[in-house]
Amino acid sequence: GYTEPTKIPESPDFIKGVITYQDEILPIMDLKKKFNLSDTKLKDNPKIVVVKSEDKKVGLIVDLVSEVMNVDDSMIEEAPSIVKGISNEYISGMIKLNDRIIILIDTEKILTNDEMSKIQSLNI
Repeated sequence: GYTEPTKIPESPDFIKGVITYQDEILPIMDLKKKFNLSDTKLKDNPKIVVVKSEDKKVGLIVDLVSEVMNVDDSMIEEAPSIVKGISNEYISGMIKLNDRIIILIDTEKILTNDEMSKIQSLNI
């Protein structure tokens, strides 16, 4: 589902705000803004996907969740050096599934150390 995040003053542009999730305050990130993609307007029915990296959780705003699946490591291939709109440093690989290609985002690299420090300094 989608809960409109509460805005946090002086947060980075790609941080939409925070929500309460499982009794925790969870920062919500807009990946379109983070990756400077052209269409940054939210769709009619966005979703928030919660990802955990080490001991930190963050919510990612997405347009659509079409499927949740388990992936075997043998299915993951190296991504080509050019993926439109997203720097390869954020991509951990890709999966060819039937007639689809799924790009895997490296959740541990979405935020730089500086960005993580800024978010933590917001006292959320």
